[in-house]
Amino acid sequence: MNLTTEKKQEVFEKYGRTKSKTDTGSAESQIALFTHRINHISGHLNTNKKDFSAETSLVRLVGKRRSLLDYLMKNDIFRYRAIIKELDIRK
Repeated sequence: MNLTTEKKQEVFEKYGRTKSKTDTGSAESQIALFTHRINHISGHLNTNKKDFSAETSLVRLVGKRRSLLDYLMKNDIFRYRAIIKELDIRK
């Protein structure tokens, strides 16, 4: 995967709660990182349809992101709506 440390820090800085490069623990930054990885693996699977290990990892990532989104929805609906709108996850 082509996700470098600089790219991760960019994602954390853009979507994290404190807007710092070291905000790796907030739900928003983790959801953004999972979304980036999901988009990358989805693009890979469009060209390599029989890569079943990538398909398995995609399903796991979607499940992790879903559980974090459920946590945010249960605890703070405003943060949930903000991250969904920012990442354009839902329609």
